[in-house]
Amino acid sequence: MLWKRDFEIENYLHSISTSLLVTAQAANPLPYPRQPLSLPTPQPRTKMAAPTSFSGKVWAELRLADARDVPHIYSLIHQMAEFELLTDLFAATHELLHSTLFPTPQPAPFASFTALILDLSPSPVSASADTIGSLRLDLSASPLADPEAAAFPSPRGGGRVTAGFVICFPNYSTFLAKPGLYVEDIFVRAPWRRRGLGRMMLSAVAGRAAEIGMGRVEWCVLDWNQNAIDFYEGMGAEVFTKWRICRLTGPALDKYKGSGSASQEEHDAGKAE
Repeated sequence: MLWKRDFEIENYLHSISTSLLVTAQAANPLPYPRQPLSLPTPQPRTKMAAPTSFSGKVWAELRLADARDVPHIYSLIHQMAEFELLTDLFAATHELLHSTLFPTPQPAPFASFTALILDLSPSPVSASADTIGSLRLDLSASPLADPEAAAFPSPRGGGRVTAGFVICFPNYSTFLAKPGLYVEDIFVRAPWRRRGLGRMMLSAVAGRAAEIGMGRVEWCVLDWNQNAIDFYEGMGAEVFTKWRICRLTGPALDKYKGSGSASQEEHDAGKAE
C-alpha cells in the first residue's frame, strides 16, 4: 500500500541522517558534548476508517465471532431488545458475554454456544476458515447511509462495518433422535435491512446444520412481528401457533436451588418409614 511505502522511505531517510551525523562527529570531534540532532520519528498511518455511506459493490461476510467482537455483540443485543420492546429484560454485560461465548478452551463451532458476526466491506473479502456465508450487494442504484458506522467498525479492519449477528447452539429432538440447532438471535441493524442479508444469514446457518447431520433448525418469533413471520414462512419454515414458550428465570428459578438434594433426602426418609 502507498502509505506503507511512505513509512519505509521515512525510516530509510532517518537511518541515513543518523549515520551521517555519527560520521561527521568522528571526523571533527568537538571539545564539548554535541547534542544529538532531533529528527522527527516516523508515525504509522492510521487504519482505514469505516465509511458512513456505501454505494456500488459491497461485500457481506457472515463469520465466526471472537472475543474482539464482544463490544459490538453487546450493542447489537441491546438494539434488538429496544426493537422488541424488551429492554426491561436486558441484563447482559461484556464480562458475561466474554466468559460464556468465548471460554477457554473454546468448543468447536456449532457444538456449543456459537456467535456469528455480519460484516460489510467496501472491498472484496476473501473467504477464510471463519466464513460461514457471504453475499455481494449492488448499491449502485440506491446508495446506503449508515449513521452508526463509526460506532461499529469491525475488528477485522479494512474499512469493514459490523451490521448484525447470530447466536445459536445445539439442542436435541427425541422424536428424530438427532441433534438440532436452536437460533437464539438473528439481528441486522436498521440501515442494512431488506437487502437480503437476513436470508443469507439464516440460509448459511441452516446449511451448516444440514451439512453436519442435524435434524432441524428452530427459533422463536414475536407474534406481532408479521414481517418476520412472513419472511420465515417464505423461507419454508413452519410457524407453530399452538405451542407456547414455558420459562423459569430469576427468582422463579432460584427458588429451586438445592431441590435435587432435598428430594433425595425426602425419598430416603420415605424408604426408612
